[in-house]
Amino acid sequence: MKTKLFCGLALLLLQAPPALAQQPAGAQARAAATPNTLVAYRINPGDELEIFVWGEERLQRTERVLPDGTFSFPLVGKVDALNALPSEIEARITKGLESQYRTAVPQVTVSVKTPAGLQFSVLGKVRSPGSFNPGRYVNVLEALSFAGGPAEFAQLGNVVIIRKTPTGAQAIRVRLSDILKGQVADVTNETLPLVRGGDTVIVP
Repeated sequence: MKTKLFCGLALLLLQAPPALAQQPAGAQARAAATPNTLVAYRINPGDELEIFVWGEERLQRTERVLPDGTFSFPLVGKVDALNALPSEIEARITKGLESQYRTAVPQVTVSVKTPAGLQFSVLGKVRSPGSFNPGRYVNVLEALSFAGGPAEFAQLGNVVIIRKTPTGAQAIRVRLSDILKGQVADVTNETLPLVRGGDTVIVP
């Protein structure tokens, strides 16, 4: 009964609104639907960025973010992109190019071509454990559906998200059993957190 209830709710959550479903992967990554808000996409290692400096063909290129969260750009050097918004990277490149122009720097645009940094893993008592890259933000319930849903005897009241932080690993515990039983009146990003790139979801 627990598994059937999970699958029904997961299918509802995975039915993206038409406007979102028709967007390319990069656009989905910049604004993914959650219960109550839109989440702006922040850059992760492995992401592929398209960068344009208008009117400057030599500065129009695709760059992949390195494992340390940086990439190199001509005339600017190393650019720190880790956890930054595309608009913040635009500002950093513009700042780095100021010395190259007597007048204003041409408009810089940055978009996420391939959000590879959204990859996460699901382990434990699920039907198809492994690593997944949905190309958009998903919550922990959707993450389990990518892994085929919970296996028999899965303890959905004690799901753990292991998240890497600058100060070490962080454990985020989620009681999916309460959500599936309808015992959570208001589903928020705290009761049903988003999975970030590099996270490991463990179902005991």
